Amino acid sequence: MAFADEYKDMEAHSNTKLHVIHTNDKKQVAITLAQYERHLSLQRHKIVGIDLEDNNEPKVTQKPALCQLSIGKKHPVLVFQLSAAERLLHRRRQKRLEHVNLEVANFVDIQKEWRVPKATKELDSLGDVSGMLIDDYYNNIKKKITDDEHKRWATLPLSMRHIEYAAKDTYAAYEIWNRITLTQDGLRRAKLEKEEPPKKRARSSWGWGDAD
Repeated sequence: MAFADEYKDMEAHSNTKLHVIHTNDKKQVAITLAQYERHLSLQRHKIVGIDLEDNNEPKVTQKPALCQLSIGKKHPVLVFQLSAAERLLHRRRQKRLEHVNLEVANFVDIQKEWRVPKATKELDSLGDVSGMLIDDYYNNIKKKITDDEHKRWATLPLSMRHIEYAAKDTYAAYEIWNRITLTQDGLRRAKLEKEEPPKKRARSSWGWGDAD
């Protein structure tokens, strides 16, 4: 049975609230994706936070049970519950996204592209990175859901804890890369301005004392 549940004003961190749509309805997914496309068509950087949650099968045959998308706090976070027919056998995340009919032009794995300075681990978790770049609140997201709960992504109905975890995790992924991108743009702009020769200012033919 198709469902589309909406949760408004879900607290992400500080004063940030999220509008979350949890659904298995392909029509609702299509509507939301069309809204995303309209917004992204106007943006220079087309950033989408993407995450997948797997079911509880052995790793060899594990399949995604949930697909989550976010393009920022001003737009709904989409939490798409996949049906058994839509689940995949592929382990590589980008390949799995392609099989959910999502075309990813430039897939970025944040864990491979950015490190927390002075980190002691080989790879930083999303909680580590978001805790540093966004809010320490995200360091506790993964602690709010137990290992046993992590095995139930394919179970319906999903608990509110599952939905909150999935939505906040995906929004954090968007916000991390958005902030990194804006920082890189700012550094590049400052560098270009330093390299440009100073422009001569045209002398004004009048001033405050020119009026009779």
